[in-house]
Amino acid sequence: MIISQTPLRMSFVGGGTDFEDFYKQSPCQVLSTTIDKYFYIGLNYRFEGSIKISYSRTELVHNVRQIKHTLVKAALEETGIKKGVDIVSLSDLPAYKTGLGMGASSAFTVGLLNALYAFLGQNKSPSFLAEKACKVEIERAGSPIGKQDQYAAAFGGLNLTTFHSDGKVSVDPIHLTHKIKQDFQSHLILFFTNKERLANTILTRQKRNINKKFDVLKKMSNMASIFKNYLEKGEFKKIGKLLHQAWLMKKSLAQGITNPEIDKMYHLALMSGAWGGKILGAGGGGFFLVMAPLEKQASIKRALNNYQLIPFCFSDTGSKIVLKT
Repeated sequence: MIISQTPLRMSFVGGGTDFEDFYKQSPCQVLSTTIDKYFYIGLNYRFEGSIKISYSRTELVHNVRQIKHTLVKAALEETGIKKGVDIVSLSDLPAYKTGLGMGASSAFTVGLLNALYAFLGQNKSPSFLAEKACKVEIERAGSPIGKQDQYAAAFGGLNLTTFHSDGKVSVDPIHLTHKIKQDFQSHLILFFTNKERLANTILTRQKRNINKKFDVLKKMSNMASIFKNYLEKGEFKKIGKLLHQAWLMKKSLAQGITNPEIDKMYHLALMSGAWGGKILGAGGGGFFLVMAPLEKQASIKRALNNYQLIPFCFSDTGSKIVLKT
């Protein structure tokens, strides 16, 4: 029996620039952190040689070609495992097929690959897992996504990630004092919008608009180093205002990133004293992040009491094998 644990991520600034169509023209940066919400993949040897996959449905097949779950099929093809495996997945947060903005599909893929390689007796590095996950999701499965989520899930922690024009990726941990890190976390509030969204539809529109929105994307990428500088100094109000600017830019990238419900949530948060915020991930629904002074948080929570409050803490580790017997 093998179990992998892989964190979900929270992206602050720079998201949307990690598409190959953009960073091949201009290197870009994303600043994100992982949190203590995880995807778990359980994997065991299956004696009779078939393949069983348990997620929101159950598949029992005799060869990889018959698998309906696109990512599982692609991961098994990538690792060369053809039969005799039982796979089950669980998540601390809902992981609908449409996605909810926390990098769940990439956490699933990284965690699955980590477990599959452990099944083969191989211990792979975070960079290896991240690149393999990108290959599985983007090349094999054809998902219209960038590369930040795979690296966040594989490496874990608070990082400034750079995507270079030659395809290389640099992951640089941001080292904060214990007090600044705790204070930063305490200024953040996370809500569930109660809405799913078609992430791939929104992301496809974003990809089509890259050249038209190139200057906006460049500004969004440049915000990552500014965010890092503010964060290291504990200038949380400036960070909140930067998040606000980034959200205004993000909304302009493609149709569907925002909607009247999200705009209403954001307006209520601002009117209740928030400095800024954003929808995580592609937009259109999922999770809504707010940054606010401590003394205003009670009023923000009252204003948004129709939406589920999600407690969380930052996590420092990426995908790991937590059980191998």
